[in-house]
Amino acid sequence: MQKPLTKKAGFGIVLTLNPATYCPKNRIYKKMLAIISDLHGNIEALKNVMDDIRSKGIKDIVCLGDVIGYGPNPAECIDIAMGLKITLRGNHEEAAVNSGSYGFRSHAQKALNWTKKELYPGIFCSAEKKARWEFISNLPLSHKDGEMIFVHGSPRDPIWEYILRYDTEVLFDEIPAKLKDIFSMIPWLCFNGHTHDPGIITEESDFLTPKEIGEAFEVKRNRKYIINVGSVGQPRDSDPRACYATFDGASVRYYRIEYDIAKVQEKIFAIPEIDRRNGERLGSGQ
Repeated sequence: MQKPLTKKAGFGIVLTLNPATYCPKNRIYKKMLAIISDLHGNIEALKNVMDDIRSKGIKDIVCLGDVIGYGPNPAECIDIAMGLKITLRGNHEEAAVNSGSYGFRSHAQKALNWTKKELYPGIFCSAEKKARWEFISNLPLSHKDGEMIFVHGSPRDPIWEYILRYDTEVLFDEIPAKLKDIFSMIPWLCFNGHTHDPGIITEESDFLTPKEIGEAFEVKRNRKYIINVGSVGQPRDSDPRACYATFDGASVRYYRIEYDIAKVQEKIFAIPEIDRRNGERLGSGQ
């Protein structure tokens, strides 16, 4: 369970703070944000994450895309995404709507074909089904809020480009050219997903995992950061719990949420068109 946010108040007193209302001195952004990504049709994980966010009093939620793909409940996840502050387009929405699946492996392609069949509105379909398809067809590629940018992949290619952990590997004491170019496009903070691997990348080419930073990290005004918020529906950092992050204007904080993995696996295994690997990997977070 995530430790509560606390602050020493003097005389040995420690206050428990409400993350949604606590305002540190160097806070720039005036609202508490929750950032989620890569839901991938996993309604059990998404519901538990949404419950956790609401328990903190957070109302502004940004979704960085890939609401669909891999999982058995794309429609239900879209219904929740439609009520969020911002939802961006991920590569799975792009592939479903525009019939492009660049770089998709066979298990991803099979799940995409099934997902599209489930979502595509026929002539006599319900208004709800039409609304879902209209929603994912018109998702924005990126969002900017002051000096913060939000994308699924990267600022260079919001949908398809991965910013991977190994992209931070320094050779011959040189920051990788890829990172230099990406950081040149970032005013201060870039929130992204896509890799399902949460962590913070610094201008010095360090990759800081949530565990390494104690689940929380204070950002500096004179530095730039790429902040991967991980995946709600299909984590791949060897922790099977759903992952999301919050930002209070000064600090990024990661949360891991338990959910009924076996229930999701059972649903996936019952759908022949979805490769069993999409369910099996949920148990290991790989």
